[in-house]
Amino acid sequence: MQFSLPKYTSKDYMVLAVVIVPISLFINTIVFQYALLSSLLYFLVTTVSTMIGFSLFFVICGAVAVLLKKRFPAEEQLSTRLSLMISAFLLMSGLFLFLLFTIYAAIPFYRYSFNENTFVWAYFSLGIGNIFLTFLHEGIHRYENWTKSIDETNKLRATYQRSRLQGLRSQVNPHFLFNSLNSLSSLISEEGDEAEKFLDEMSKVYRYMLRSESDTMVTLNEELKFLDAYYFLLSTRYGSGLQITTQIQETHRKLLLPPLSLQIILENIITQNSISKTSPLRISITAMEGSLFILNNVQAKTIKDDFDSDAGIDNLLSKYRLLNHQALVTEKATERIIRLPLLQQQEEVPV
Repeated sequence: MQFSLPKYTSKDYMVLAVVIVPISLFINTIVFQYALLSSLLYFLVTTVSTMIGFSLFFVICGAVAVLLKKRFPAEEQLSTRLSLMISAFLLMSGLFLFLLFTIYAAIPFYRYSFNENTFVWAYFSLGIGNIFLTFLHEGIHRYENWTKSIDETNKLRATYQRSRLQGLRSQVNPHFLFNSLNSLSSLISEEGDEAEKFLDEMSKVYRYMLRSESDTMVTLNEELKFLDAYYFLLSTRYGSGLQITTQIQETHRKLLLPPLSLQIILENIITQNSISKTSPLRISITAMEGSLFILNNVQAKTIKDDFDSDAGIDNLLSKYRLLNHQALVTEKATERIIRLPLLQQQEEVPV
């Protein structure tokens, strides 16, 4: 096992600087009493040597604290962690003072002889100081974690606000609208019945897009119905070059996910991959164990579209983080898999 010294923050150094000087003077006053002020040289040497000793002692205590935090990191292990820290620090305090006093007694310059009463008072004082510093450092650590979580929450809220604007932009993606109108124009001149069907499915798509702005969550069944209409519009343009298959059990259809999740993902897949009848783009949508899996074969385009579809994926992942769930994107050489958690009940996204 590799051992490393603790990494101190600026707050840790500030605490050490504030604590080491007074505690060194206090311990020296107990140990040397009036002799401490016998001369300036004696005062400086004893004070500096004691401060060096305490600095090393607190570095070792910091290393022990880091090890215990790694061993017992969970919130519910706080009492165990603090109990072990305090016990270890009290034991180390006794050993450190015994070593320090022995060194003082062995060096004639200090003019000190070991005294049990002095040792007890010094040990009691250092023990109280150690307990205070343990709770102080734990309080600083918890406060920093709390402020960090507040900052992350605020960033995610800002991201969600941007995602709502991005959602509006993706709903009226000019490329998709332009292509849909082109397809409709061709059908009107060639196949009137198909044009009517196309217009009906197109109205379903845009009706769902407009409605989704007011919904934070929808059922998977609603998303799949939207997918049918959306796929119809896409297949009119791409034909057999685009193949989408779904395999969803009835139990999963009642579960929830953010609206337009499938549209965002499909738009991203189509934007990034080439589509042709000879090399079709295959997209498989399945559900298992409370998650939705979207798999596609990778056929990267040599020239990407100007439309930034990655922003939609990033915002979708942020929405899940706001809901305390994690969506995963797994990239491989020949395929990509996106896993979206399906939720059991309505969970409001904070705004």
